[in-house]
Amino acid sequence: MEIRAPYLLFLGDAPDDLGAKTARGIVEWSPASCIGQLRLPGCGADMGLPDLTPVEAAQQGARTLILGVVNAGGNLPDNWIPVIEGALAAKLDVASGLHTRLASIPALSAAAARHGVRLFDVRHTDRRFETGKGERRPGKRILTVGTDCSVGKKYTALALHRELARRGARADFRATGQTGILISGGGVALDAVPADFISGAAEWLTPANDPDHWDVVEGQGSLLHPSFAGVSLGLLHGVQPDAIVLCHEPTRTAMRGIRRPLPSIEQTIQVNLAAGRVTNPDIRCIGVALDTSRLSAAAAREMLKRTETEIGLPCVDTLATGVARLVDALLGE
Repeated sequence: MEIRAPYLLFLGDAPDDLGAKTARGIVEWSPASCIGQLRLPGCGADMGLPDLTPVEAAQQGARTLILGVVNAGGNLPDNWIPVIEGALAAKLDVASGLHTRLASIPALSAAAARHGVRLFDVRHTDRRFETGKGERRPGKRILTVGTDCSVGKKYTALALHRELARRGARADFRATGQTGILISGGGVALDAVPADFISGAAEWLTPANDPDHWDVVEGQGSLLHPSFAGVSLGLLHGVQPDAIVLCHEPTRTAMRGIRRPLPSIEQTIQVNLAAGRVTNPDIRCIGVALDTSRLSAAAAREMLKRTETEIGLPCVDTLATGVARLVDALLGE
């Protein structure tokens, strides 16, 4: 799917910024795409953007209303429907990362058809993919992988893409989850693709390209997480990465959602390299990205230093130190 910018960000009645973290991610990583915000009475979230109605936003060039709110269960409340209908009447597309499909709501489906605009349910895809073929293709690719879920794979991929662009390298960010899609305006939510076609979807997402072009791919799950390893493996095989970056949260002792000890960084790197060689024998790990936000500054510095010594690869904190050293390693600088 290709979601058209600029955006009007719908914050709904989120109680605080955490309740609108999808919108926050878009503002942080694609600020130039954000024209304004739309809030309901009682909304406690604020992205620091002008408060605009859909009509005002459309007059200023907005193309899409993004539902930037997260809630328990991923449901779409009834009181949002008239507001979304107003956006459709203003000729705005509407994109949502909620579990509830916009197109499943008759009033919204009818309004979109009536006004000639589109509804995007980014957690779902109607595109049909082929099975993966595993054939080598030109172009270069880097994938973020992890010891667990929610360890910084998306933010690290975005940061790598930003640093490559800053250096003038030819690169594209490839989103594989709903928030990444809303940030970048396109991609495939791989957790909504049938298992047999995940690697094929990843191949479609990272097609043949010029030899000096980098696809920077947002990772999903972990090869060692029993709940999500299938998506991780299909993504790894389909992307055929030339390089991986291992993401890790050092204060976590167990995997999210299950009673299983967190695997080591070294173990996770080796498992990913072994599996990745199935479709790219030349795969390599260029470094480690830690999320040290739960450590003191002194403890974070010590953790980064110790991990780098143990692993023998550059070790950074994506947000605290930046990823320049990882890009140095990637480009051989």
